[in-house]
Amino acid sequence: MNYHIGRAGIPWSDAEKTDWLNQQIRQRSYMDQVVSVIESLRVSFEVVEYGRLRVDPELYPLFLIKSANWNHKLPVVLITGGVHGYEASGVNGALDFLCRMATHYSAYFNFVVAPCISPWAYETINRWNSAAVDPNRSFYSDSPCEEVRLFTSHLKKCNFKFFAHFDLHETTDTDETEFRPALAARDGIEYQPGTIPKGFYLVANELQPQFPFQSSIIDAVKSLAVIAPADERGNIIGQPIDTEGVISFPMVDLGLCGGFTSASYHTTTEVYPNLDGVTQEQCTDIQVAAICAGLDYLLKL
Repeated sequence: MNYHIGRAGIPWSDAEKTDWLNQQIRQRSYMDQVVSVIESLRVSFEVVEYGRLRVDPELYPLFLIKSANWNHKLPVVLITGGVHGYEASGVNGALDFLCRMATHYSAYFNFVVAPCISPWAYETINRWNSAAVDPNRSFYSDSPCEEVRLFTSHLKKCNFKFFAHFDLHETTDTDETEFRPALAARDGIEYQPGTIPKGFYLVANELQPQFPFQSSIIDAVKSLAVIAPADERGNIIGQPIDTEGVISFPMVDLGLCGGFTSASYHTTTEVYPNLDGVTQEQCTDIQVAAICAGLDYLLKL
């Protein structure tokens, strides 16, 4: 498959990246759909603006939502959404958890929530940021991704000690039809077709997977979502299945958001939104159910 930008086998220069950027259009409103909800949360939470994206500082302020009545005796839970901006249920799931469920758990946990780390990508429905950089391969020192630098530098100043981290994602059909071909073109390599898991799955950090924690989430989500089956090789996205619906990645080595903290418990959720009959609301409910199931597990420790 030849992508429509660049020449096969030749990595993109700044000219091709600019060509790609000029083809992106705003398809939804971060201000109307995300920031308006964040503003409504100020009644019950502390809302912190930790930066603005240079691509348009007026359109893209960045927000962190914290428990208002911080209790230093309680463990701290981090929830991240919209690392890949096009994955809408991650953004909506983080916000919906705050609106509907966070108060229920506030007696047991402090919460730090970044509902939309990549707002430009949210509006343009993209995996990359405006510089054609994948945020979820950029969580490391001296990151090339502005969204990651702003977020992680703020957290470093706050000196949070995270007990658990839920990073909310989707795996969509467009990963195969658009984003992986674009990646191959950008890097000047041959595109190798893959498969998209037709269901929900979790990604664990192979250095500290915590499979009972992961399995408790899978069990809870079964009533709401199809659990991704193995492909013909017994894998999910090329990785062997560790336990039902769970695979492991070297998150730190790959620069993934799910591996940048020292939290004892962390997982990346992957919702499949393209199943026939599945609505955006249902995908959001799946993300919220995954968070709640993980928190319920932690409360039993």
